Amino acid sequence: MPKIRYFCGNYFEMPIVFDIKIDPHTELAVWKIEESHNELMAGLQLKQHELDIIVSFKSEKRALQWLSTRLLLRTMLNTKEYIDCQMDDHGKPYLVNYDYHISLSHSYDYAAVIISKDKKVGIDMELIKHKIKLVRHKFLSDIELAQKQIGNDIDGLYVCWCAKEAIYKWHGKKALEFKRDMHIRPFKLRDKGMLKALVDLPEGARELTVNYFKTKDGYMLGYVIG
Repeated sequence: MPKIRYFCGNYFEMPIVFDIKIDPHTELAVWKIEESHNELMAGLQLKQHELDIIVSFKSEKRALQWLSTRLLLRTMLNTKEYIDCQMDDHGKPYLVNYDYHISLSHSYDYAAVIISKDKKVGIDMELIKHKIKLVRHKFLSDIELAQKQIGNDIDGLYVCWCAKEAIYKWHGKKALEFKRDMHIRPFKLRDKGMLKALVDLPEGARELTVNYFKTKDGYMLGYVIG
């Protein structure tokens, strides 16, 4: 059910379709974007550099996605104060005035955010399309593709893509490569589940757990905490 959130003297009915407290310090939420550009703008306090970013987008859809991730952040932090969300040199988002790890994602009509007070996080959400088969060899090794739940299975391919994208965002450094440095362990494909991935980090190999789920309207979401 949609939740009512309060911002700057105005009420907005925000269709938060998924909102879970993963642990006492970590929360994940998914928001279906149904508001207009002006409605989203009214819920934020934007400075000139942020207005410049919005103007630079080539499509209105991209502007709505950018605005919605920021408004969802504000909703989850439960504040009416200005949120200074910036990108570091690697493109990883961070909050200047809040002590949280964050990760953002958006795909078509949805925005997704995960926040944590004490752990690094990564999230990715994608609309499931058949064309992923054309690029599967670019982000999966032959060993990974040999797994029956991955090779020709559209859902399996998207689970792996979302998992690796979430891990990339979790790591937050450009040096990490999907095919070379992330290795998906065999897993049982479900509409909602988890998998293990071995990641070759500069400081050494590490095994991470990625949770994922498929929505009823054909999106895949993966997230990692660690």
